[in-house]
Amino acid sequence: MSRIALRAGASRLFFFALAVAGALARPAAAVEPATEISALSARIEALSDRSRLLFDLTGLPPVTAYPVANPPRIIVDLPQVLFRMEANAGLAPGDKLIKSYRYGIFAPGRSRVVIDLTGPAKILKADSEPTAGGPRLVIELAPTSAAYFAVTAAEQARRQPADPPPAQPLQAAKPPSDKPTDRPVVVIDPGHGGLDMGATGKHGELEKDVVLEFARALRQKIDEGGQARVLLTRDHDMFLPLAERVRIARENNASLFVSIHADTLAAAHVEGATVYTVSERASDAEAARMAEKENLADQAAGLESKADAEQVGDILFELTRRETRSYSRQFSHSLISFWKEVGALNKNPSRSAGFVVLKAFDVPSVLLELGYLSSDKDLARLTSQEWRERAAQKAAAAVDAFISGRSREARAPADGPSGAARPQ
Repeated sequence: MSRIALRAGASRLFFFALAVAGALARPAAAVEPATEISALSARIEALSDRSRLLFDLTGLPPVTAYPVANPPRIIVDLPQVLFRMEANAGLAPGDKLIKSYRYGIFAPGRSRVVIDLTGPAKILKADSEPTAGGPRLVIELAPTSAAYFAVTAAEQARRQPADPPPAQPLQAAKPPSDKPTDRPVVVIDPGHGGLDMGATGKHGELEKDVVLEFARALRQKIDEGGQARVLLTRDHDMFLPLAERVRIARENNASLFVSIHADTLAAAHVEGATVYTVSERASDAEAARMAEKENLADQAAGLESKADAEQVGDILFELTRRETRSYSRQFSHSLISFWKEVGALNKNPSRSAGFVVLKAFDVPSVLLELGYLSSDKDLARLTSQEWRERAAQKAAAAVDAFISGRSREARAPADGPSGAARPQ
């Protein structure tokens, strides 16, 4: 073989090797990104002996479904699916087996459908499948005995964790270089989120959206005041368990925790904001109703209710909790005083009950109910950007006054004439 032929063969081998090496070096670039899956519509088919819940999809995601007891529900877990339809489309379908259903983001990269049942049911089918009309999710259920449902739910509870994975640690935004870095942290908690929609207005307004917009406005106003650094428990439409909201406040050593909510009532004439603090016994029947409803937020996402944490009985714990609740009431009264300058107040604006989200024993905490989505007057205010800005400004002024007062107390032992200890 001639040297020219050898060189030509070697050259071809060289360039072939380069091509192979290049292909191996670029696997990520060559792989197409995962296709985004959307749900476009949902409907129920009621058959004589079963019920079918159908979602029209743009792809075929893997599906995991299982029953949960107390109350009876079916949980359907999916990779992240964008539900491009009305969030309250499944609230009252009127089916004999499916009482209601809801859907949304459950955790980063995960979506969930929760089906509330009228009674025990077994899963006949839960899968995504191709059809002539396009991909769809099919959940087919049939009535079953209470005993069978209880056994199946208990077995699934042992094998299938229902809780979302722990969220990444959150930290308050660092202040600009011209502001001190030791400013206290205020945690603002927009209630509900993800597949937990909260209350709904007559025109489809959702509590989870209304309170998030207000929380963002409040964060901006507090930031402008410069007294504190602000952390939102959620800054987009996502689900958070109640205990996770409390954990965020405690792990960030928050000086104040404010949970933002709204409500709806059958009595459309009831209006105005209410500020709640925590207590073992509810201040009245309305406070007890509100706490019971809000404490079921985890259940709305398919989680089991859990015992309250932090039930430590030592003296230091009790003293700290008592002092914390005193500060919570102090801020509640201040917030009501500022709020009445810009917004309507409920006829009884200061109330208390056993809210799980307010039970951090060492973080002063209040729940601000902005108003009622069932009230035309409140709804007009809550959906007005101009009102939102003014109300957030007053709420921020109450926060600043509270932080300033605590700072003065903290300095008092060193600056004052006596060395008597004061609560920090």
